Amino acid sequence: MAKTVDFATLSLKDALDLAILMEEEARERYLEFADQMEIHHTQEAASFFRRMAENEAKHGRQLSERRQAAFPGQPRAVKRSMLWDVEAPDYDAARAFMSVRQAMEVALDAERKAHDFFQWALPHLKDAEVTRLFEELREEESQHQELVRAQLAGLPLEPDADADDYADEPVGH
Repeated sequence: MAKTVDFATLSLKDALDLAILMEEEARERYLEFADQMEIHHTQEAASFFRRMAENEAKHGRQLSERRQAAFPGQPRAVKRSMLWDVEAPDYDAARAFMSVRQAMEVALDAERKAHDFFQWALPHLKDAEVTRLFEELREEESQHQELVRAQLAGLPLEPDADADDYADEPVGH
């Protein structure tokens, strides 16, 4: 959740910066998850996480272009330390041997979390432009949820098995 952000005084520039930082954090987390999945030879989940990282990067670039057009050359006042896990998937969500379905469920949870953040923030905002931006971003998160749900619906059901059943026991060297 965002820390030390005064939503009542949040400017449009700072709101855009906050949204950009959220996208960057989510992108980095998805890349970390993709690397973890590749280590465990679960390529489908890794590929999905890489696609999610690309989506976050694309959205971040769009927000950055918008910010640059509106506030060219102005320094960023919002810092990464002011937010944590607003849109990024939870660190403990990645598991060895994840299926692509499980990876999509992690992404769906992250999209819900981002939607809920914007929904939560709206009553605290005083600036009309910031309110419109957060409403727009909230709706985008709803659309992202629908996209992930549609992908999930296209997957076959998985057997009732625990991935830990397939994990190798630790061994000494």
